[in-house]
Amino acid sequence: MAMMRLRREDPRVVGTFKLHRRLGAGGMGVVYLGSDRRGQRVALKVIRPDLAEDQEFRSRFAREVSAARRIRGGCTARLVAADLDATRPWFATQYVPGPSLHDKVAESGPLSAAETAAVGAALAEGLVAVHEAGVVHRDLKPSNILLSPKGPRIIDFGIAWSTGASTLTHVGTAVGSPGFLAPEQVRGQPVTPASDVFSLGATLAYATLGDSPFGQGSSEVMLYRVVHEEPQLRGVPAALAPLLRACLAKSPQERPSTLQLSLRLKEIAAREARGLGPSASRPAAAPARPPGPRRPAGAGPARGGARQQRPRSGARRAADRRLLRQRLIVFVTVTLLVALGIAAAQGCQGPV
Repeated sequence: MAMMRLRREDPRVVGTFKLHRRLGAGGMGVVYLGSDRRGQRVALKVIRPDLAEDQEFRSRFAREVSAARRIRGGCTARLVAADLDATRPWFATQYVPGPSLHDKVAESGPLSAAETAAVGAALAEGLVAVHEAGVVHRDLKPSNILLSPKGPRIIDFGIAWSTGASTLTHVGTAVGSPGFLAPEQVRGQPVTPASDVFSLGATLAYATLGDSPFGQGSSEVMLYRVVHEEPQLRGVPAALAPLLRACLAKSPQERPSTLQLSLRLKEIAAREARGLGPSASRPAAAPARPPGPRRPAGAGPARGGARQQRPRSGARRAADRRLLRQRLIVFVTVTLLVALGIAAAQGCQGPV
């Protein structure tokens, strides 16, 4: 995660935390890298002054923080502390080292089917815990997924919505990132866990394509496509395309649950790791035999028989290359799955 020096207007101390660097800024405020007296590092978000003066916002924000405290594990950045009564309310979460999914794909290119499925399975499992706590993230996107050494983490619950609470904006106003938020969010309709499933589907499509499945454009264009057009999944691995298309269904009722999604992605990750995906199981086309004169029936072996074995040697070399690629994919994916298994065993708690 990129860090920037503190600016002149930035505070140096918030609560009991000393601030060191800027991590970023968004619609709700500025996020800083801080540490407490014990050296524990945190990501601390300070709310914008204009929002801090809005009492309605403060009351809703307090409900969101209360809901965030209920989340346990779930591959999220754990809430460490908060002050809802400060002049500018703030909250601190566990600092998670590692690049965002957005930066990883931008720098290294799209992930493989096995890698995407493994990351997606962990995120879906994390959303199960989030939703069980009565919270909907509402802004799941590649930049809000951090790839830590212990597995992916979901961050930035700044606009999260707790079940039964009013939203942080007026009805009809979309909250979230165009291209990744669900159609019902654009329409101002009730937000449910299925909304996060849509966003996760778009995020995993980005991981394999390097772009939103709804392309690029102005906010208005992107919002229109989300509501009225089908996602463009050409280029998504065949093992993932049907599941991602189900996640991106316009109707929330047609999308899989987070539990179903987690189980299905685990199956795909395991199958792809063994080299049993659709691409691996498809037989290779036999090399074309060059035209030549036909031998009379009953004739003996043609001269130059050794030369006729060359097509088979080429096929054997191609098979060896495919086997090498499969073994490399298995090694990388198994390594990732082992890391995710360790994270799950530790309750998906990131490093302090």
